[in-house]
Amino acid sequence: MHNKQIAVAIAAAAVLVTVGACSNSESSTQSSASPAATSAPSSTNAAPADAQAHNETDVTFAEGMIPHHQQAVEMSDMLLAKEGIDPRVVSLAQEIKAAQAPEIETMRGWLTQWGVAGAPPMTGMPGHDMPGHGSMPGMSGDGMMSPDDMAALQNAQGPEASRLFLTQMIEHHKGAISMSQNEIDNGEFGPAIEMARQISSSQQDEITSMEQLLQSL
Repeated sequence: MHNKQIAVAIAAAAVLVTVGACSNSESSTQSSASPAATSAPSSTNAAPADAQAHNETDVTFAEGMIPHHQQAVEMSDMLLAKEGIDPRVVSLAQEIKAAQAPEIETMRGWLTQWGVAGAPPMTGMPGHDMPGHGSMPGMSGDGMMSPDDMAALQNAQGPEASRLFLTQMIEHHKGAISMSQNEIDNGEFGPAIEMARQISSSQQDEITSMEQLLQSL
């Protein structure tokens, strides 16, 4: 009987050793896997955020607003070269030119920074060949004037030129506000969104002023 008890005790001890070895092996496996599991996410977060991140909406905004601003400056230059223009309209044209010319250079800088070619020249005004629009003023949704519109402004004189400039520029500004709102809603590049907000706010104020001027001419 004594020998049997010893044999049973030895067998039980062997079982415990085996179970302990398995437990240690599993623990060791989990421990060795742990660093790999925790190190994986850190590698995916290693890349720093791009401070100049932009999207297609930002590019479209700059590419579209550059010729839009260029036309506003051209319209202002036409008016400022004329005689007999209401001083209030002259002042407004000067303000438009002073505000938009620097913004053109800023947007050109963005396109260069993003590796995008500069805006296309203003030959054949946008919307001029759109079906159903012909040569009517404000033919495209962005408020750009047609060559006929620009020729009419060029040929107008005195009070007629003042009224035509205001009428055309109101539509032009409405187009810029629409373009800016799209950038505000869908853009990614912070400076472009901020410029869009400024354009929307300032040009809405100018529309109000121009509408009041029209009524007083």
